[in-house]
Amino acid sequence: MSSAISSFPDETILRPARTDDVPAIHKLLQAYADLGNLLPRDESELYRSLNDFTVITLGGRILACAALEVFTRELGEVRSLAVHPESGGTGLGRRLVEHLTTLAVEKGLKRLMALTYVPEFFEKMGFKVVPKDSLPEKVWGICVKCYKFQHCDEIAVLKYL
Repeated sequence: MSSAISSFPDETILRPARTDDVPAIHKLLQAYADLGNLLPRDESELYRSLNDFTVITLGGRILACAALEVFTRELGEVRSLAVHPESGGTGLGRRLVEHLTTLAVEKGLKRLMALTYVPEFFEKMGFKVVPKDSLPEKVWGICVKCYKFQHCDEIAVLKYL
């Protein structure tokens, strides 16, 4: 872990993503997609969903990102949560999820979900592991179009707001 990043967490800035952030967001997400930990997203998709994204920066460098996608009147999803490997364990992921949870409440959502390989991370913030089929808005609206649909190994977590 970079000592510069872990030593100055108070100097990080959490803000909505901007168009000039997309290449860095894409690079961060692609690194995790290459490892099989996130689904790949192309830059054009990121531009279209830019308003869903929040980033954390330090000195203009993007250290972490996440998106809040709204599915229905009641359900939203934490998506594309990624923290730069040098910044792991510094609380940036937690900060993003807490921020997106606040946004979800402000939007009037009642439930917030995520698909993850690290359910323990979300459980520390009040999410519970649930069967994927308990989230038909996600499964039949989005997941059914995914190349991993028939063999998805992600774990669904849900938090009531």
